[in-house]
Amino acid sequence: MQLLKAALSQLLALTGVWLALRGWPGVFDPRWAPVLQAAGAALLSRLLRQPLWWLPIHLSFFPAVLFAISLQLPAWAYLGAGLLMALVFWGTVGGDVPLFLSSPAVAAALQEIAVRERAESFIDLGAGVASVAAPLAAAMPGLQVTALERAPLPYLLARWRCRNLTNAAVAGGSFWDCNLGRFDLVFAFLSPAVMPRLGRKLEREMRPGSLFVSSSFPLPGWPLSAEIRLADRRGTRLYCYRIGDQRCQANAGLPG
Repeated sequence: MQLLKAALSQLLALTGVWLALRGWPGVFDPRWAPVLQAAGAALLSRLLRQPLWWLPIHLSFFPAVLFAISLQLPAWAYLGAGLLMALVFWGTVGGDVPLFLSSPAVAAALQEIAVRERAESFIDLGAGVASVAAPLAAAMPGLQVTALERAPLPYLLARWRCRNLTNAAVAGGSFWDCNLGRFDLVFAFLSPAVMPRLGRKLEREMRPGSLFVSSSFPLPGWPLSAEIRLADRRGTRLYCYRIGDQRCQANAGLPG
């Protein structure tokens, strides 16, 4: 659905600019056409309620296309670039989640959390290239680490990084199809667009007392158990949620 909205935004913006140049040739300078098309696509994207992270894609897409055409590269180069992007960002098609990479500080913080929680099982939802799962599994041999990644190329890279870690398993497929009930600690670095739906999944599947940690994006309407601010380049915030706390808050004040 998001790809359809993106294509519609680009097409309508391009059509609008073309009609403006044809209808009022003395008003619109053709040199500004790429800028107008990009701005129009970004505006239409917001009107169609696409997530905010689509804005830089819309703003840069048409100028990038014009730049690529000016290079006069062979056709196979464009095909190769398209295939590479599909292999890297395939998860965006079904899950509306782009590839985000976590910093080493995130992996270190999760190690401290896992030790404090005495966790025996951990899963990274949308693990990317195992930037969290691999160092965590290497540092904690007693922790069973699962890295779940849908996009083909990051999945293969994650498999390679975890190839010598006996306590790490890399699985393909969508995290929406994975039952989270067997994990003590669940981590995700996803997108604001999926957090409400993810919250319902966590509440339905995770055991009371287990812990969910979200990087950068909080669960709307959920009470925080803790918030950890990291000193990495991104200034990452980890939002920690104890499963069961949201039920306690919802029932607070009700007769027992």
